[in-house]
Amino acid sequence: MLSFSTSGSCVPGTRAKRGGVTFGLVRVLLDECVPWPIRRVLAGHECNTPSRLGWAGIENGDLVRRADERFDIFVTSDQNLRYQQGLTSRRIAIVELWTNNLRKLERNGDEIRRVVDEIQPGEFRRVELG
Repeated sequence: MLSFSTSGSCVPGTRAKRGGVTFGLVRVLLDECVPWPIRRVLAGHECNTPSRLGWAGIENGDLVRRADERFDIFVTSDQNLRYQQGLTSRRIAIVELWTNNLRKLERNGDEIRRVVDEIQPGEFRRVELG
């Protein structure tokens, strides 16, 4: 079962829903390759980046291991992450975006938000839109 944070959201005071049940904030780590402004799409969740945590430049395997200890969801546009070893024994959910183009991501923000709101612990989902 996920444990959710209760402070430090992109938009304070909002709550996330999982399976029709309202919980505290979902902790989301946005990979370095994901534009920071996309956090606006995830308003209501606690968003952070590796560089803000002092983890800049850490390779994917180590980054996912660290994120697994502190976050509920890892959002990336790294198309190679799914092929790396060690992703099966994790709790953190991973959302792989098809691009890191901010305009395209914002244009498809509702779908990205839906995936983030519905993804389950340990699940991997690729979001591929136009």
